Amino acid sequence: MTVTISIVGLGLIGGSLAKGLRSNGFTGKIIGVDNNPQHCTISMYCGLADEFMPLDEAVSKADIIVLCTPVDTNCKLLPQVLNMISGTGKVVTDMGSTKADIAATVAHHPARGRYVSAHPMAGTEYSGPAAAIDSLFTDKVAIICDAERSDDDALHLITALFQSLHMRLQFMNSAEHDVHVAYVSHISHITSFALALCVLEKEKDEKNILSLAAGGFESTVRLSKSKAETWAPIFTGNAKSIIEVIDTYIEKMNLFKKYIEAGDAASIRELIITANAVKRILD
Repeated sequence: MTVTISIVGLGLIGGSLAKGLRSNGFTGKIIGVDNNPQHCTISMYCGLADEFMPLDEAVSKADIIVLCTPVDTNCKLLPQVLNMISGTGKVVTDMGSTKADIAATVAHHPARGRYVSAHPMAGTEYSGPAAAIDSLFTDKVAIICDAERSDDDALHLITALFQSLHMRLQFMNSAEHDVHVAYVSHISHITSFALALCVLEKEKDEKNILSLAAGGFESTVRLSKSKAETWAPIFTGNAKSIIEVIDTYIEKMNLFKKYIEAGDAASIRELIITANAVKRILD
């Protein structure tokens, strides 16, 4: 049996989710909710949604409601959606990359069991429905947080959704999740933004940047093209964990600075060799 899904926010994640679930047959109908008229037009043109509705109407007609807006907006919307679906068999989930704040928002909501907290570890530096990719989630990890707080049938439905996309499931609590993603995702974006700012400030002549840019530079600053509206709320929402990671990062940068200033090639080599060990994790 296929389900009707309402996706709130048809950007990269919401749009890619729509493409993937439509192509694998998990859903028979996709309802879009988006306050950006251009997103609605593009989504309809690309076949991401069958129709667009206001939030309350979309919730009333859906079996699953997926929140794919920025994390601060998700926090505002989730209690409203739980109010709408209280006493029904409907399920709501969100795709946000911070979890502690949104978990706290609905911790004592009477319909808390109808919510499944999720974070698919997938994305690109691009945004909007035109950036949607039907295989974005294939072979990626989907993290389910605080699974014990969700009703069994709600949890089963959302895990089935991710498995239909050929994702690998991991389970953890919200606080643990926010620490882990600060190290593996959030700091990568911050360093990319910082490097882009550094280069733009130092090199006023854009032609020099473009002519000298090679693979290493391009891959490092790729994430700096990511949308501010998405990432600013993530950084503030996960501030405690991110500040901890930034402090550690600065400590390692200062080690490189110290050894470079001293001309200590042997110590620099040791740092690089130690860093090379990350290959065992990534390969």
